Amino acid sequence: MRKLKLIEHTSLDGVIQASGEDGFPYAEWTAPYRTPAGRDMLLAAHGERFDLLLGRRTYDQWSGFWPTAPGSPFADRLNAARKFIVTHRPESLQWGPCEAVGPDLVAGVRRLKAQDGPDLVLSGSSTLTSTILEEGLADEVVLIVYPVLLGTGKRLFAPGTPAQTFQLVGTQTTATGVILNRYEVAGPLKAG
Repeated sequence: MRKLKLIEHTSLDGVIQASGEDGFPYAEWTAPYRTPAGRDMLLAAHGERFDLLLGRRTYDQWSGFWPTAPGSPFADRLNAARKFIVTHRPESLQWGPCEAVGPDLVAGVRRLKAQDGPDLVLSGSSTLTSTILEEGLADEVVLIVYPVLLGTGKRLFAPGTPAQTFQLVGTQTTATGVILNRYEVAGPLKAG
């Protein structure tokens, strides 16, 4: 059985949107904070080998960039990863190796987790995150937090995401103020 990691780049106010789609005014807001140390932290969080779980919009954005990106440890790992895509148009998937998850997201992810293979990484794909957490499918949440407030954009967690607790298992920082926090899912919230 393999683990499912949620890995997200986020502002202090929970914005994960990074592209200029939908009129978002702050495309590439993470760029000034990128460092070799941050790259190494991100590579380690993903692992040497992994498979990707992506929503269709994230897949379309990434497939327009990563297959032609200059070779690097991160690009090479993303391009080699098997991609499991949540889509209603599986016939149009070209950046592979890839396959559609199937019509039932929850059943599809449970099937994938039960298989042998490298960890699954869900990154971007904000519409999937809440469902994955609500259904108890995530094993680890990795938040790469940047020292900025954006005030607008797609948020990491949708309203109505169930209350939960997480156990911090590691923290790393970069000289630019980026903090990588690793959490394991601990269970439902227990109020005082």
